[in-house]
Amino acid sequence: WYVLFAASGSADNVWDINCHCIACKGTDPYKDEWEDKGKFTAPDDFSFTHFSLDMTYLELDGRHYVAWAQNGGNSNVYIATVDPSEPWKTTSPAVLLTKPEYEWERVNIPVNEGPAFMCHGGRAFMAFSASATGPEYCLGLMYADENADLTDKSVWTKLDRPLLTSADLDGEYGPGHNSFVKDENGEWVFVYHSRDEICFSGKCGYSDGDPLYDPCRSARKRKVFWGEDGLPVLNR
Repeated sequence: WYVLFAASGSADNVWDINCHCIACKGTDPYKDEWEDKGKFTAPDDFSFTHFSLDMTYLELDGRHYVAWAQNGGNSNVYIATVDPSEPWKTTSPAVLLTKPEYEWERVNIPVNEGPAFMCHGGRAFMAFSASATGPEYCLGLMYADENADLTDKSVWTKLDRPLLTSADLDGEYGPGHNSFVKDENGEWVFVYHSRDEICFSGKCGYSDGDPLYDPCRSARKRKVFWGEDGLPVLNR
């Protein structure tokens, strides 16, 4: 068992954040001892040298990857391979998958972060969050053939439109930083956070400040539907 998480390296600098790993030394994650493996290490001079966070893991057809957000001028999403026997070390140089380039990714703050994977219909999908964390926060999408080398940027297609925005939701806004899981029937569900309408109308007590520090984001879930083009539909 492993847990990937973000942690600060400085008591007085909340932005000194990097990806870390803890490993269970036995087979029972509730009873056995855990070991801190520290900050991720990499074979290149870029990975984890600036703030990094939101790491997620993908195992696909015997290949193992991690993707994360890191400051590369903006907050961008990167991918690298990893050895499952030592998953606190990347084994390839970081590859830039997506950076904020469209208008909907650059509202107030240019951001791509929070990568999340799922596989369906022969494709690997990666959702990510974009823009600042107020009503403008939204989800974008990239996809590739599931048999491809996902560290090859050329195999990926990025949608030029967001996959889920505040305009798609009723009574909530700012959807972002999702994960994909399967329910008891094997159907995909996405779990994400957003804020209630009370925050949008300025009645929560935090609406006048920076939304990044607003504690009103709540976890929610919705079923993933599929369009005729094979792409996920999140706004039903």
